[in-house]
Amino acid sequence: MVGAVPKPRADIRADRTTSGARGRALRTALISALVPLSLTLVQCGKAPNPAALAANSQANVQANVQVVAKTNQQVASNDTFEDRFPAPQFRERFPSASEGFLQRQMSDFSPKRAVQPQPEQAPYKVASLAPQAPYQRPPREDLTTLVSMKSSAFPYFGNNPASDAPFLNISKGDRRGHRSYSGRVFWQDETYNDNRVLMHVPEHFDVRKPGVIVVFFHGNGATLERDVRDRQLVPQQITDSGANAILLAPQMAVDAADSSAGKFWQAGGLKRFIDESANHLARLTGDPNSARAFANMPIVIVGYSGGFLPTAWSLEVGGISDRVRGVVLLDAVYGEMDKFASWIESHRSGFFVSSYTRYTARRDRELMSTLRQKGITVSEDMDGPLRPGSVVFVETGDGITHRDYVTRAWTRDPLKDVLVKMSATPSLALTRVASTNPSPSSR
Repeated sequence: MVGAVPKPRADIRADRTTSGARGRALRTALISALVPLSLTLVQCGKAPNPAALAANSQANVQANVQVVAKTNQQVASNDTFEDRFPAPQFRERFPSASEGFLQRQMSDFSPKRAVQPQPEQAPYKVASLAPQAPYQRPPREDLTTLVSMKSSAFPYFGNNPASDAPFLNISKGDRRGHRSYSGRVFWQDETYNDNRVLMHVPEHFDVRKPGVIVVFFHGNGATLERDVRDRQLVPQQITDSGANAILLAPQMAVDAADSSAGKFWQAGGLKRFIDESANHLARLTGDPNSARAFANMPIVIVGYSGGFLPTAWSLEVGGISDRVRGVVLLDAVYGEMDKFASWIESHRSGFFVSSYTRYTARRDRELMSTLRQKGITVSEDMDGPLRPGSVVFVETGDGITHRDYVTRAWTRDPLKDVLVKMSATPSLALTRVASTNPSPSSR
């Protein structure tokens, strides 16, 4: 019929019902997703909820505890921190030249020339006409030092051979001392307790060449540093001589008017002193193998003033008088003339020099007379060379003082003059290894 509204069919109604259900479901899902997001955005910029933070923190702690426990189990069962992260070694931080990168220069990148083939070397060597430089010892400075030695003069607890009584013959409480010939008492802990020895090795000294050990016995009222080294200039004179010589100067009575010889009174005292010093000298010069050479080196004994006593006893009972190449007395003949005369008579391969002032002139003249009676030639000047068997007595004028005698006697620096004259005679077994200016005469 025209104008009538058609009725919907049943299948069309079913489709509409299904589409509506789907739309409602989609809207419900969208709202469910947007609502939490909107709540989260609303919370932005606001302070966090303390209760929520506490809950989250507790949960995180529990989770961390579980992780640590699990990690500890793995460490205990597998390896340690040090095993997994070892400390770097020195070579890993600072590689050696063979391990590091090769350092190159700009020339390494320049064009290389073609290498010309080298002719085959002859099966012989061509002698060089150029002189070969001799071996030279590495340069070093003078060595001067103080060394404590058991065989030095003091401390001494034996007898005085002059009286065969104990040397320390005075006591006061726990202190022990010695009464000298003048009647004055010197205490052991002040005067006889220094066992040091002044050792001096010149810079030019060469242990491989002929040389001598100079043993210097200082006089009364002296110390090694103040007097032997600084005032009397004994080390300097040995160096300035240019001779291949070294110095050993034991401390005698410390700054006292006493000439006691201490351990040099004993039989073999000088030999023990030289043997012990040889080891010290070998270490001092840096060559431990040279100890044997030092122990067998010839000796020159120099006694100044009160040093006459240890000099005389070292010649008499020291144990190595045959190795003594010379004896020098500087205003020192105060006694023991029989010991000096005996050594001179029995050791004609060595020399003897005694220089004196008016204070010792009488005894020196007495000794000269004794030697002449034995048929020994005596010279009274130092103008000639020193030779084996030379016996020289030199009197000095009134202008020469006893206190300055080690630096000014028949000439300035008399020890230097003796060593220079000695080194001019090869048979005295001393080499001059350094040049020096001659000593000006001041007679």
